[in-house]
Amino acid sequence: MASSPHPPHYLLLLLFLFTLIPSTFSDDAAVMSKLLAALSPAPSGWSSDKPFCSWTAVNCDKSSGTVVSINIDSQSLSGSLPSDLNQLSNLKTLSVQKNSLSGPLPSFANMTKLAEIYLDNNQFSSVPQDFLLGLPGLQSFSISENGKLSPWQIPLYLTESSNLGTILASNASIFGVIPDFFDAFPNLQDLRLSYNNFTGSLPASFAGSEIRNLWLNNQFQGLSGTIDVIENMTQLSQVWLHANSFSGPIPDLSKCENIFDLQLRDNQFTGVIPDSVMGLPKLVNITLQNNKLQGPMPQFKEGVKVQLGTTNSFCQSTPGPCDPQVTALLEVAGGFGYPATLAESWIGNDPCKQWSYISCDGKNVAVATFGKRQFSGFISPAFANLTSLRTLLLNDNNLTGSIPETLTTLPKLQAIDVTNNNLSGPLPVFRSGVKFTYGGNLLLGKNISDGGGSGGSPGSGSNSSSDGGNASGGSTKSTVSAGMIVGVVISVVIFVLVVLFVSYKCYIMRRHKRFGRVETPEGSNQMVKPSVVNGTNGYAGVPSELQSQSSGDHSEMPVFEGGNVAISIQVLRQVTNNFNEENILGRGGFGVVYKGELHDGTKIAVKRMESGAMGTKGMNEFQAEIAVLTKVRHRHLVALLGFCVNGNERLLVYEYMPQGTLSQHLFEWQELGYPLLTWKQRVTIALDVARGVEYLHSLAQQSFIHRDLKPSNILLGDDMRAKVADFGLVRNAPDGKYSVETRLAGTFGYLAPEYAATGRVTTKVDVYAFGVVLMEIITGRKALDETMPDERSHLVTWFRRVLINKDNLRKAIDETLDPDEETFESIAKVAELAGHCTAREPFQRPDMGHAVNVLAPLVELWKPTRNEDEDSGIDLHVSLPQILQRWQADEGTSRMFDDFSYSQTQSSIPSKPSGFADSFNSTDCR
Repeated sequence: MASSPHPPHYLLLLLFLFTLIPSTFSDDAAVMSKLLAALSPAPSGWSSDKPFCSWTAVNCDKSSGTVVSINIDSQSLSGSLPSDLNQLSNLKTLSVQKNSLSGPLPSFANMTKLAEIYLDNNQFSSVPQDFLLGLPGLQSFSISENGKLSPWQIPLYLTESSNLGTILASNASIFGVIPDFFDAFPNLQDLRLSYNNFTGSLPASFAGSEIRNLWLNNQFQGLSGTIDVIENMTQLSQVWLHANSFSGPIPDLSKCENIFDLQLRDNQFTGVIPDSVMGLPKLVNITLQNNKLQGPMPQFKEGVKVQLGTTNSFCQSTPGPCDPQVTALLEVAGGFGYPATLAESWIGNDPCKQWSYISCDGKNVAVATFGKRQFSGFISPAFANLTSLRTLLLNDNNLTGSIPETLTTLPKLQAIDVTNNNLSGPLPVFRSGVKFTYGGNLLLGKNISDGGGSGGSPGSGSNSSSDGGNASGGSTKSTVSAGMIVGVVISVVIFVLVVLFVSYKCYIMRRHKRFGRVETPEGSNQMVKPSVVNGTNGYAGVPSELQSQSSGDHSEMPVFEGGNVAISIQVLRQVTNNFNEENILGRGGFGVVYKGELHDGTKIAVKRMESGAMGTKGMNEFQAEIAVLTKVRHRHLVALLGFCVNGNERLLVYEYMPQGTLSQHLFEWQELGYPLLTWKQRVTIALDVARGVEYLHSLAQQSFIHRDLKPSNILLGDDMRAKVADFGLVRNAPDGKYSVETRLAGTFGYLAPEYAATGRVTTKVDVYAFGVVLMEIITGRKALDETMPDERSHLVTWFRRVLINKDNLRKAIDETLDPDEETFESIAKVAELAGHCTAREPFQRPDMGHAVNVLAPLVELWKPTRNEDEDSGIDLHVSLPQILQRWQADEGTSRMFDDFSYSQTQSSIPSKPSGFADSFNSTDCR
């Protein structure tokens, strides 16, 4: 009989399989032998004289002889776990809890069948970087009560373990923010992270999770912000949030019907306890003591164990309604988010007894003085319930939304001031005699149904005033003579004609000047955020053209300080070819940036905020950018040319930056075909950024903190000069003091440690981020690079080690630079500055003025590339005071010291004083 050709192949395959099994078996035997040797005493029933599959509490797969589970919990074992434990490729369960095991934990990386890990109640010392990497089958993980662990963070790659149902990690030395990835775990029901050092706010992804038992209590520094997200966690049954720093009101929990245990004590909650909390159908236990809660004393159903304590500020000591005026004022405070300052001082049931910001006539509230209190939120209609109110001051806050129409019904109201907020919507019409002041609200009075066209006339009704937006009520008295009216009209007409003539002449004289066009010779390119600028706009030529295209009736087009205009959606569609995808420059968190070109060839960038992505956060960023850029103007900050409100859409028009972002030139230059950045270009960009940020911190009319400084927010022009962009996260920094932030914002890798830990910001968080950018400029490496080995993945940590030795610095420099000795000395000075800027303690960091003083001598002094008449119009033979006087005359209140450098600062970096206690101030005329 002829033999078949196939059997040899089958034999080879069988031979291969048979060789595999002994290999895997021998691997497991070696690992189990090491595990036995590492434990003391030997677990009960374990002996090297017996096969490991016969050891007590060790289960093996019968077919392969490999280990499937190890259960040696609660045996008073000491010793450690071997580092190659992950060679047990078929292991599904590891239970070593409730022993005294120590030493570093092994990596469980790529143990694809591992489903349960129980490590709790031991004395392990450290967690490897790839601890839980590549565990798709992991369902339960417990590491609680390992207080001797070195600080570590929950890794983002944990999302690969999407089958997780239980995470128990209380008292496990974990720090940082709670990752925002919990919607990636559809089966997660138990999350216990108590007694760690988490900071920041609750992640938004909690709302998309199925968590039932949430334990986040007793964080070392305390979680902060509001707990609004839990109102959408409908599966919750046990909630432990006590002993943190949460603030704001307790949210509506009407959808959380399964909660039986709610622990909220020892926080900073304010506001009125919602009826939905008192009505939770399964509630058994609730703690509320040591907060700043207000309103009526809560009354829970019979059988509920309640702890209220004595520190809350309930209006009465027994359940029952508050005084009507107290109720109204608490609703007002609710519009502001129940600020802690009000909760601390509004005590009792009588607002006329030393309540802050409230004045009374007898027993009636007559004056509410809430101006300049840094309140955010909205104006509550409940003000209308204070029927004796005469004066309402809400100026200089960060209030949004519209002005309630009900305020016009207040019978005794004489004055209302809402200036310098971010209010929008129609202007209410108050009765004659009410002084209504509302300047400094860019969107107030706009008709938002119009595609960015005209706003409502601020001078309509009886509430108008032509100066600074002040509007005072009162109609013209009937006793005014006709002659007087005619005289006033003629005077106004003459005045308008004179203004128009002067404006026309100024336009003709300045249309070819450097500050009259978008193509300025010094880095006039940015496309990232909205701004309206005080004084004369440096790009007046462009908005005037935009205005001429956007409306047939120019008188209805609101032109704000700085020349920025509201632009119709039709114009923006035209210049972007109907937002054609071919014109997309980039995408951001809230929209897409398009390239556009005006009829005169001027290129612009249009940021279109997508309606689906806007929401409250997107609107806040839109308004924040406008609010900031109305107050700043600098050649190294992006310029906003206009904006458009089109239904739910918000669009912003910027100058165009043709060379993109610094990030692209540092990290993507090969893919994009960009030429290499020379060291001279890099240090010039660094100086430009330093000057822009220094202006924000200390030279503008107000002090601002950027909070998101990074290479992708640094834009470059054709001349490779830089401008700082993206002002959506900017915050005021009054008097240089701490500004409490309720939510952490920014980008990991650039966050200063004290900001990430406490949520508090000063200008020094920008200095830290600037130092990180300097390191990226020097090394050509990203702030966080997961493709690098663990010891080099975090740029700041690695670069600090590099700075110890100058020879190390040579090896760390971007290899594309290949510096000579002179260039290396320049790099070394910038590297030293980067080290100072990223000091661990904020007081050890210099201010941005010092950074400018260090960088300026490393860059050649800027000189005009055109003659004076064609460029800046500066006569170099005129004295400096005369030049400054001329600038101030041209630019209104804006200061242009930042536009030209006269610095002759020495080129060496001063030796670092002890603790860097003395701040550095910029003394050159930038």
